[in-house]
Amino acid sequence: MIKENMHQSVEVIYKKVDKCPAVNLQLSFFQMVYVISGSGFLHINGNAISYQIGNLMLLTPNDYHTFDISTPTEFLLVKLNSEYVREYKSKSIDHIECLLHYASHLSGCILKRKADEYLVKSISESLVYAINNKDIYDEDLITHYVNALIVIAARNIAKIKPKGVQESADKRVLEIINYIQANIYFPQKIKISIIAAKFDISETYLGSYFKNHCGETIQSFVSNYKLRLIEHRLSFSDKRINEIVEEFGFSDESHLNKFFKKHKNISLTGYRKAKVLVN
Repeated sequence: MIKENMHQSVEVIYKKVDKCPAVNLQLSFFQMVYVISGSGFLHINGNAISYQIGNLMLLTPNDYHTFDISTPTEFLLVKLNSEYVREYKSKSIDHIECLLHYASHLSGCILKRKADEYLVKSISESLVYAINNKDIYDEDLITHYVNALIVIAARNIAKIKPKGVQESADKRVLEIINYIQANIYFPQKIKISIIAAKFDISETYLGSYFKNHCGETIQSFVSNYKLRLIEHRLSFSDKRINEIVEEFGFSDESHLNKFFKKHKNISLTGYRKAKVLVN
């Protein structure tokens, strides 16, 4: 196994390969992989996933992966290090956060909107042209193209049902999930009584209804989602603990630390230090 590192905040690489060495790579960064041509299999964390022309795939830090090339393949690789993730900002939604939250649930192509397949193809062609034909302001153009890919990836991932949600889940449970995710920073808005009233469901029925469709209790879903976002803050931001306390509506640092330690068996500062050592 070889650990692959990067030294720039963003790297865009075009590769045409006939075969890949049979060695597992472990990333220290996020990587979007677009398949321009060719076919084969992506072996990731012990799973084999087929790929083909037009697929956009997401690889995350610490993933073990290798490619098994069936036919000569052209790849466009977009690599984003933790500095880029930390500094990425958007006026509407935190697209990077969306990618991070769903990353561990993904397999294969993340494009779910047909119209976005054409957009990604066009952006990828523009990126390949930009890196092969150097010109003034290329760096700015490449950054805009990369950010566009992030937005497209995020909105497609948002359409992927969270892990545990049944394929037969009805529209209302998905609306409840969207409501929880949109209001995760406002504890008062995601109380069971408030959610039940908003969606016109009795509090008693809401619990069994949610668990039947999602495979976990609504309290567990809220806690796990909040934990994932807090882990993101600790791993990819410079936010102080007291800022995270305020952001998620905890009463104080002790309350947040107790919540985090209960679920992760490690303190906030211990988790952050461990992530620094790994990276």
